[in-house]
Amino acid sequence: MQLLAMLTMLIDHVGFVFFSGQEIWRIIGRIAFPLYVYGLVQGYIHTSSRPRYMFRLGMIALLSQIPYQLAINPYGLNVVVSLLAGAVVLHILDRSDSLLLSIGIVAAASIVMEMFPFDYGAYGLLLILIFRYSPAYLLVPWHLMLNMLYLFLNSWELQLWSLLPTILIAYGPLVWKRIESFRVPSWIWRSFYPLHMLLLATIQLWK
Repeated sequence: MQLLAMLTMLIDHVGFVFFSGQEIWRIIGRIAFPLYVYGLVQGYIHTSSRPRYMFRLGMIALLSQIPYQLAINPYGLNVVVSLLAGAVVLHILDRSDSLLLSIGIVAAASIVMEMFPFDYGAYGLLLILIFRYSPAYLLVPWHLMLNMLYLFLNSWELQLWSLLPTILIAYGPLVWKRIESFRVPSWIWRSFYPLHMLLLATIQLWK
């Protein structure tokens, strides 16, 4: 799973930087985000220390920000910031005993993520919540509904391709176990995003 997430993210960003007119790179890249969301939720659930887990996310986001701005979007926040925001919301929701308060927290966080340049905006938060709280058999319908909403609101046609990894996660557990058996060292997993952003930013500056 980690290897597939890194590879499809790299393809997406290489396509964005060097082959912006070729849509196939971005289509393949749509696979990456649900995989990272799945990894975030699993990491959040199984970590021995959620504060330390969120601290590590914060450090990766911080290290990635300037390279991201140089390579991809000079005015945006990188995707790890969005994942960190999602983890913080999950942590707050776990401490809330009120359904009404929880809905208010999600609504407020969604508004903030739409107002400020979070990568994926509220879409990212809502997908994190789907992966955290939805039973496996409803993952695909909920994700499809979210994609259709953003197709209507933002014309995100390419995002429909992001259903492919969700289908695999929800309905292909045997295949998924084989994919997850290929593990990468933790230092590669944690450093891949900032390092590849730094490399792309360096190439952009030399172009």
